[in-house]
Amino acid sequence: MNSWWTFLLLAPLLAISLPARALDKKKAARQWEYLDNGMVRIGIDKSRGACIGYFAESRTRRNLLNNYDEGRFIQQSYYGRPDGSKWNGKPWVYNPVQGGYSKGKSSRLLKFSRDQEKKTITARVEPLSWASGVACPEAIMGVTVSLEGPLARVRFRMDYTGKDHSVVRDQEMPAVFVDAELPNLVYSESGKLKRRVPGWPNERGKASENWVAYLDNKDWGIGVYTPGTETFTCYRFKGNGKTGPSGSACSYVAPLRRFSLQKGLVVDYEVFLTIGSLGEIRKRFASLKPPPQKKRPRK
Repeated sequence: MNSWWTFLLLAPLLAISLPARALDKKKAARQWEYLDNGMVRIGIDKSRGACIGYFAESRTRRNLLNNYDEGRFIQQSYYGRPDGSKWNGKPWVYNPVQGGYSKGKSSRLLKFSRDQEKKTITARVEPLSWASGVACPEAIMGVTVSLEGPLARVRFRMDYTGKDHSVVRDQEMPAVFVDAELPNLVYSESGKLKRRVPGWPNERGKASENWVAYLDNKDWGIGVYTPGTETFTCYRFKGNGKTGPSGSACSYVAPLRRFSLQKGLVVDYEVFLTIGSLGEIRKRFASLKPPPQKKRPRK
């Protein structure tokens, strides 16, 4: 990864600096919707692109995610070619983000519904380009969230009808921001558990079982599983040192796939979330995988 692309992955989802009063007003205007099945509780912020910014055990309601600004969620974000915009004083690229614009403007919610009986929330969003704030009606994003025991199942979809970008980028599948109180990134590579505390800037890795987890020092925390996706990028941002859901510090990870934005492209995939011990996380994700097919004997 070259230095420019390292910056590209980092900068669009870093904390923006807003005065304390402005932040307080924005917090007061947030519109959260929750699903709770008695085991886990998940929250979607309707006022910021119907993004996932809350995930907790039902009994404690301790939120393990970070939702400091419009870039800090479990959400969709895609990258194209340079578009003349600038972010943090540097040239930027076409970058529709589900949550909204870097200067605090939220994406437009087109549709929102919930089925309380089925424990499901569905939404459609018109994203904003991160650096320019321009609306992106050509990149409509959808999200469906449901709860299944200790698991949250999230389906993301993006229908792209815009111009061909003809440049292949690493794409976040999805971007995930976690409370900085969970510093230890754990994953399995070729059958062996790997542990690291990510630094700054981005670091890459491969999770052969397609899951990663951010855990505390007792091996408890949150797991993220994107089937069919091994490569990931990660970092920890210290900010001003404040942790928690609204703190400027965070732990970040994103499973990655490489593709370009082409007219007619449909991106449609599922992500699973869970909370528990390392053993519980690994076991739950393993149960989602289909059993290996037996080879038929040759006749």
